[in-house]
Amino acid sequence: MLAMRAYELMVIIVGELDDTAAEVVVRRIDDQVKAKGGEVRTTERWGKRRFAYEIDHRYDGYYVVFEVLAEGGALDDLERQLRLADDIVRHKLIRLPDREAARRGLLEGQAAPAATA
Repeated sequence: MLAMRAYELMVIIVGELDDTAAEVVVRRIDDQVKAKGGEVRTTERWGKRRFAYEIDHRYDGYYVVFEVLAEGGALDDLERQLRLADDIVRHKLIRLPDREAARRGLLEGQAAPAATA
């Protein structure tokens, strides 16, 4: 079994959807992570925000940030699906460094490293 890694996924859902439809998209992403053996630790809904500039002829979108634990490579298919999805304006998946993941309490069995002076 590969080691679990911590990821942060930010998704911008199209603003033309109503709140209920946006929530369906959030649940779909959550289900896709779980289907790949991952675990969504937190889901922060930032709400509907106006873009600083036009993106794909759109001016606003729903921002959602997920903190995810998954094995390395397990989220490759999710990223492909997000790239192809019509209801996703943009997404960004980053692997959190182990130090940051431990600081956030995402990795069990690893204490946050002591700060150096």
